[in-house]
Amino acid sequence: MTENEDLNELMRQRQRKLQELISSGVNPYKGGFERTNYLSEIISAYNERLQPGENTKDMVTVAGRLMALRKHGKASFAVINDVSGKMQLYLSVDKLKEERYRFFLNLDIGDWVGVSGPVFKTHRGELSIAVNDFELLSKSLRPLPEKWHGLKDVETRHRRRYVDLIMNPEVKDLFLKRNRAIKFIRNFLNEKSFLEVETPMLQSIPGGATAKPFITHHNALDADLYLRIAPELYLKRLIVGGLEKVYELNRNFRNEGMSAKHNPEFTMLEIYQAYADYKDMMKLTKDLISSLAVEVCGSSTVEYEGKKLDFSNGWQEYTMLEAIEEFAGLKLSFEMEKDELKNVAECHGVKVESNFGKGKIIAEIFEKLVEGKLAQPTFIKDYPTEITPLAKRHPNNPNLTERFELIIAGREIANAFSELINPLEQRKRFEEHLDEDDVESQRIDEDFLRALEYGMPPTGGLGIGIDRLVMLLTNSHSIQEVILFPQMRPEQ
Repeated sequence: MTENEDLNELMRQRQRKLQELISSGVNPYKGGFERTNYLSEIISAYNERLQPGENTKDMVTVAGRLMALRKHGKASFAVINDVSGKMQLYLSVDKLKEERYRFFLNLDIGDWVGVSGPVFKTHRGELSIAVNDFELLSKSLRPLPEKWHGLKDVETRHRRRYVDLIMNPEVKDLFLKRNRAIKFIRNFLNEKSFLEVETPMLQSIPGGATAKPFITHHNALDADLYLRIAPELYLKRLIVGGLEKVYELNRNFRNEGMSAKHNPEFTMLEIYQAYADYKDMMKLTKDLISSLAVEVCGSSTVEYEGKKLDFSNGWQEYTMLEAIEEFAGLKLSFEMEKDELKNVAECHGVKVESNFGKGKIIAEIFEKLVEGKLAQPTFIKDYPTEITPLAKRHPNNPNLTERFELIIAGREIANAFSELINPLEQRKRFEEHLDEDDVESQRIDEDFLRALEYGMPPTGGLGIGIDRLVMLLTNSHSIQEVILFPQMRPEQ
């Protein structure tokens, strides 16, 4: 028989069991179950306390998925998992009576069960529950893989994350770490008096970043709307309105390519603080990520793809031009002619489009020749104005803005500005960035400009890619590893 034929036969066997249960008056899909403990609580309370062979009269009621069943005549062992861990069950004819004992042995791996009984430790030192009673809570009709192909087939693991979570404890641990990281970020910002807010995901004008949006249509309004590419312009409206410190843990959507670093739907943290600038955002970024590393990994030194990342003393800082000179050996400046910069780029294999200005060429040289060399946490600051339409100009050089990006392990993790608050200059920057070949860029957000005209205080803004940050903290190579349900090609 082929693998698919074997699977189909196993499923038919389970379906026959299901019909037998229903015919005998057993409800194979219960409405609820009251348990007294998670498995981890029992392990924590008893594992060190009990000696091998020691019994207790302490009754517990637990529930979980049946993951193993070893049949030994009149006494058998099983293993169940719940969200907190796994534990051995001991079953015997003496405690359950023959009929109930045989019923349990007829269960399948993958079934959900609730069990009650006292805690004890076997002579071999295995903490266990001696089952006095049990219930079948939910019948599994599809068998779990004995050798889960997802361990080798990454696409199948991501597509069937529910099986990945069942079979691979380290995957569940990864997403528990992600959850802990997000909780910590919220607590960190809340304790600093930041207000968590929610802004629209459906926007009439996509703004706050340069990216291709997803388009949909609202029937009642008879209007096209866009899934947001960034919440920035709405968060700044709140600063105008007097909410001086705000943040949003938000979902963004960009209708662009997919890679180990890109998913069309991703999670961002955006923070805005009145009376702050990009230097303040730099300090906030360092404090947040350093503290987060200790919270999630237990240390300020984190291993990622064979490198030791030092979030305590490893932070570095360069201007973009300094970094190009340091890591690519090229001394560039805005005093150079555009053709000269273009020749430098092309000599080093950096592609330059005809519409690139000096700033864009310099930025491309940095991205292609330098970014991948920055392993330790590195702030790259003072980005060209040409590629940063929403940031304040640098006071010492109008070709630059007060902007930084945080690069770790060769990847952009954070992006921050001293925000541009002058409505006249902002309008001019928007107009300069209109793209004749891109219909979606032809509309300027007039309401945002109107908000700026009411007056916006000096403000620092910061965005952190949560998915990429979790990748670093969990030593994950691909962004799909840290998203529960990453976007996939349609299944064949």
